[in-house]
Amino acid sequence: MTEHQEHQGHRGHQQETGAAYDGVVELYASLFSDRRLEEHPFARAMITTFAELVRGTGNLRAADLGCGPGHLTAMLNDHGLDAFGLDLSPGMVEHARRAHPELRYDEARMESLPIEDGTLGGVLAHYSMIHTPPAEVPALLAEQVRVLAPGGLLLASFFGTDGQEPVRFDHKVAPAYAWPIDRFADLLDDAGLIAVARLQFDPKSERGYLDTHLMARRP
Repeated sequence: MTEHQEHQGHRGHQQETGAAYDGVVELYASLFSDRRLEEHPFARAMITTFAELVRGTGNLRAADLGCGPGHLTAMLNDHGLDAFGLDLSPGMVEHARRAHPELRYDEARMESLPIEDGTLGGVLAHYSMIHTPPAEVPALLAEQVRVLAPGGLLLASFFGTDGQEPVRFDHKVAPAYAWPIDRFADLLDDAGLIAVARLQFDPKSERGYLDTHLMARRP
């Protein structure tokens, strides 16, 4: 496969994913836009800890990548960060702007972030890489490392599997992948990040996958 064909394939699945989320904006927002994450205590704890550690760096600027309806961007701001949201779905961005007009939301692709090098104290990627084919994930992580300042933190959340390889499954919105936690941790290491925390638990998912959170720091 040529580089051009790979690029076209990459854009193709992103366009399909963006269009799929455009079609479920209101439903998705009604299910997941509770800013307090009252039914998800482990995820809430990791995001809260992430915000506290980012505040500790002294660089409060943070990006919520794949922000969806914008609820986690708002949560990060509630916890003292200067957070903004980015998403490839125009419909999600429009909803987030309506729901949280005091905050900034823009359209963007994760492989080409409209952010200056080394300027962020934190990057939140909350289930925003699950639709990316495994071979393309390292490029997304490299872009996230690019925008992080030294000492900045990344919190990546995704579906985990007990197997040895990433597993493709039929997500309700678009095809997705579950990752062995050690394999994903290796990708963070390869990207130049230092893992500082991990959390994995069973949410009693009908898919049988584990909710997984990995936090890492840029040296």
